[in-house]
Amino acid sequence: MQIIFNELDADKSGEIDFEERVARRLSFARAPTSETEHTHALASAISSVNDDDDDEEEDEEEEIPDDIADLTPAQQQTVIKRRAFTTLAVGTAVVLIFSDPMVDVMSEIGARTGISPFYVSFVLAPLASNASELLASFYYAQKKTRNSITISFTALEGAASMNNTFCLSIFMGLIYFKGIAWQYSAETIAIVFVQLAVGAVLTKKTLTMRDAAIVLSFYPASMLLVAGLEAMGLD
Repeated sequence: MQIIFNELDADKSGEIDFEERVARRLSFARAPTSETEHTHALASAISSVNDDDDDEEEDEEEEIPDDIADLTPAQQQTVIKRRAFTTLAVGTAVVLIFSDPMVDVMSEIGARTGISPFYVSFVLAPLASNASELLASFYYAQKKTRNSITISFTALEGAASMNNTFCLSIFMGLIYFKGIAWQYSAETIAIVFVQLAVGAVLTKKTLTMRDAAIVLSFYPASMLLVAGLEAMGLD
């Protein structure tokens, strides 16, 4: 099967695109009679690829909740938007109510264990604040289709960009406008380093389990980097 795939994949991109399918089908039409069996094998391979694409498209059909499936598309959009805004409002209220107590809890854990509150929050805060993105990405990844994997990666990258760029800029703005003492040079360097490193990994066209392990290792590595920079005298 791999030999057949290699023949179909003329540009050696690892994928069989539309042009390659058309070119191969034209070659089938022009193939001499002596190559009939080989031609049939290649035609079967193309048919299998097309069937896989059709199955993937069926798997990626939009999921509409049962209670609005009978509505018109315009009505469905109205209901979905209203539910989205309601969910966002409830989520914002929950954050406002529980964020301050959560910070107090993390500070208390650090005080009782003798561990710096920074390291406690570095481990626990991402699990609490990014749980929704993690669960959503896991759900989409289980479908194992191209679009679902793209959505999964997009959710994770969006969460990372939000945390490392948007939230950090707000934090720096508060420090500047409120005149707060700057004591987080080591942490900021670690954040920038991890963001650049993850960006470098994601430039690859195809990601493997090895790449996933490398990205996962950035999490403990960032804590070690902070500890090392603080040991060198950075605040």
